[in-house]
Amino acid sequence: MVIKRDGRAEDFSRDKLLAGIRKACQKRPVSVKRMEDLAAKILEDVSEKFDREVPSLALGERVMEGLREIDHVAYVRFASVYRRFQEANDFVNAVKKLEEQS
Repeated sequence: MVIKRDGRAEDFSRDKLLAGIRKACQKRPVSVKRMEDLAAKILEDVSEKFDREVPSLALGERVMEGLREIDHVAYVRFASVYRRFQEANDFVNAVKKLEEQS
């Protein structure tokens, strides 16, 4: 089960996880295998760390970590939805953070 930000619980869906990764990587030079490998790595990681209930925040953070390593544009795309960017300045700050980490 995935525990959403608002406290609702919903069944975990590997397809939904992969769809979010694919959407972030759309029109980017990221292979399908690389995306599937990231989803598998995230599944393995959360399976080891959580028993039955996984906070959606834990999934989102792991997706962002993986995308940061794979493709910076995909990372910013995902982060913009996941972190609910409201202004252009939010994007600028995310890019600056990426530059600092590189």
